[in-house]
Amino acid sequence: MSAKDEPGGASRVRQDLFSRSALGIFRLNGQFMGVAEELAKPAGLTAAWWQVLGAVLKEPLPVSGIARVMGITRQSVQRIADLLVERGLAEYVPNPAHRRAKLLRPTEEGLASVRRINPGHAAFADRLAGTLGEAELAETVRVLERLIGAMETVTEGGAGPDPGGRTVTETASAVTEP
Repeated sequence: MSAKDEPGGASRVRQDLFSRSALGIFRLNGQFMGVAEELAKPAGLTAAWWQVLGAVLKEPLPVSGIARVMGITRQSVQRIADLLVERGLAEYVPNPAHRRAKLLRPTEEGLASVRRINPGHAAFADRLAGTLGEAELAETVRVLERLIGAMETVTEGGAGPDPGGRTVTETASAVTEP
């Protein structure tokens, strides 16, 4: 019996590739979060605060929309959004589409905080592209976007596609371009 003929139709090779991708993504997430913490710290933000502020730089969103865009729980976003509002970095505004689900948007102080991150962010992006190569970095983003789409297709009850139909690239530019 070959690996492809194992019970359940899942080959051992595919299972191993899935596990290696998941472990690689977990490790990469840890590395990205560590870099984000270092970049955000001089601006008086945490990586999580930057992540939530970044999700609403282009347009205000409800907490549930931010959670979908960022792939984190609504409860986590709510806690961070409330902290951002408490610290004057964001504010809740009325949502014309829903009376109870207010929209979150950055304040001028929140926008200024994100702008303070940009020089370090740009320098790190240049270092990464210099190490990996710009074409290879672009290909990596393309493959990650395909993997995200595939995961959304095969997971039941998953977050689903971004409500605005944005790609990782478009969401990433929203995080850094107030």
